[in-house]
Amino acid sequence: MSATPREIVHRTLEFARPPRAARDLWVLPIASERHPAALQEILREFPSDFAAIGGHERAIAPTRGSPYLEGEFTDEWGCTFVNIQRGVIGEVKHPQVADWATDTGRIHVPREWLTLDRDAVNRDCAATSLFTLAAPCPRPFEQLQFIRGSENLYLDLADPPPELLAFMRQLHAFYCEVLEAWARTDVDALRMMDDWGSQRALLIAPRLWRELFKPMYRDYAQIAHAHGKKLFLHSDGHIAAIYPDLVEIGLDAVNSQLFCMGIEALAPFAGQITFWGEIDRQHLLSEGTPADITRAVGDVHRQLWRDGGCIAQCEFGAAARPENVHAVYAAWDRLTLAPTGGRP
Repeated sequence: MSATPREIVHRTLEFARPPRAARDLWVLPIASERHPAALQEILREFPSDFAAIGGHERAIAPTRGSPYLEGEFTDEWGCTFVNIQRGVIGEVKHPQVADWATDTGRIHVPREWLTLDRDAVNRDCAATSLFTLAAPCPRPFEQLQFIRGSENLYLDLADPPPELLAFMRQLHAFYCEVLEAWARTDVDALRMMDDWGSQRALLIAPRLWRELFKPMYRDYAQIAHAHGKKLFLHSDGHIAAIYPDLVEIGLDAVNSQLFCMGIEALAPFAGQITFWGEIDRQHLLSEGTPADITRAVGDVHRQLWRDGGCIAQCEFGAAARPENVHAVYAAWDRLTLAPTGGRP
């Protein structure tokens, strides 16, 4: 009997010779609008092995507007984003907190997320053979930037005021509650995200990351694993400096910009963590040819695949060429499909 998508993902994460690499395609709304027919063909030929489970809170946190339309969108925390291009997410121009000592009362911590209907989540999980991801995605570093503004936060972190540290403890405790609630459902994995890298290095000193944020991530991993769940992280930019820490914490899969850092720099971690994609969206997916994509997938497979440990993932964004997105999944299938049993 053939393996289900859920089984394929588990075997990929556990370096257990899956019958092919697990698949995951991320699609921005702007790509859906520009290339609807090509997108449907890719999804038909290379269906995803993942499903996000969400929408089961009994109380809904207030928002205003749409994150992907031109204009303003206010999120569940009260942060207002300004968007000048349809199909992508905008930026916060006027942060809520001008002074940590006086302004934290303006922040709406969305405790509505804790009104989870566990039975409804479990019904959704039972109804699919896909590998299920919890919808909430804690992002402590990014959420602090939305609340305070990136430049202001970087200055704060250099010499953190007591009120910032107090709010960080509150934020972390809330995220732990959210993850604990979801860990008690039947989803296969929890997830989180924070974009930690610039094009060349970490956005803050690695020492500071280890002091302030690594303990948070360790707690999230412990919550997941205590309940038999996997933990996935997305982080853009050059984050090679903290890859050893992510492995030490016990993260199961990391989505990061392999080509920004250099695949060879990450090869020492092959077999210790699963590389949740990706193929370069800055240049290759937008400017390359299918032949370039095939070579790139081959490089990732050769250096990072260890009878698993790589998920065939890329982002179909505004600039990506449909033929290149198709080439990503075709190349992974050629390299990992049985009868080789996923051997490199």
